[in-house]
Amino acid sequence: MHAFKLHRLPLADQLADWAVDALIDEADLSPKPALVDRRGNGAHSDLHLGLMHASALSLWPAFKQMAEAAIDLGEIALPLREALGRIGREGEHAMLATTQGVNTHRGAIWALGLLVAAAALDAQSRSASALTLRAARLALLNDRHAPQPLSHGAQVAQRYGARGAREEAQLGFPAVLQYGLPQLKKSRRQHHGEQNARLDALLAIMTQLADTCVLYRAGPEGLHAMHQGAQAVLDAGGSASLAGRRRLNELDQQLLALNASPGGAADLLAACLFIDRIESCDGAF
Repeated sequence: MHAFKLHRLPLADQLADWAVDALIDEADLSPKPALVDRRGNGAHSDLHLGLMHASALSLWPAFKQMAEAAIDLGEIALPLREALGRIGREGEHAMLATTQGVNTHRGAIWALGLLVAAAALDAQSRSASALTLRAARLALLNDRHAPQPLSHGAQVAQRYGARGAREEAQLGFPAVLQYGLPQLKKSRRQHHGEQNARLDALLAIMTQLADTCVLYRAGPEGLHAMHQGAQAVLDAGGSASLAGRRRLNELDQQLLALNASPGGAADLLAACLFIDRIESCDGAF
């Protein structure tokens, strides 16, 4: 009998795998307030869980190409930033072809694309702070070939003076670094279980993020409801507690009534899970 021989994946393939895994894990996480999950469509009439999975899988080639570009170019400079922009737009085109025009992961392409490239640039320096710093330095560079029309999120961010996805990345993902990851680790230490820890991380992000998806759908009223409701769940003991689950159900119903889906927070949870996976990886990639 011959023993199976395990081969390490190339770095770009491994990072693409982890990025897609993060998107699928985020989609599957349940019960998320007003978001697509295993229960249903949340506040979205045009989305379902199978579509989220298909969309995530369609982005694997783009994430791999972003990692390869970072490895080949090897430095944080305009050529890499513009390569990431081009690959990201191609990835978005593939996503929209898969979803028949439904925007499932546009924000996640931006966030995870930057983090994939940041991880590929230095496989040995993979702490959350180091990764997000490299991603921020990339995000601060101006892509000369980026299309000029503003996304809905960018328009809403300007209207309300909120940070959009671009600014969140340029600041080094503070919602992830200061809220999501610390809460994820805290809930794990308290033995809340992995799914509850991830829900708590999402809620921690929701307590402070100026989520442009919520602002677009429900304005400041929806954003206030998200902030206050998410904090109430955590104050009640988090999603692992009975009181916390009651608060979580209340938040879900409130956001559904407002048609307010925290899609920006969901994208950042995927980023949080990706960073957590890299930080917890034993040895070299």
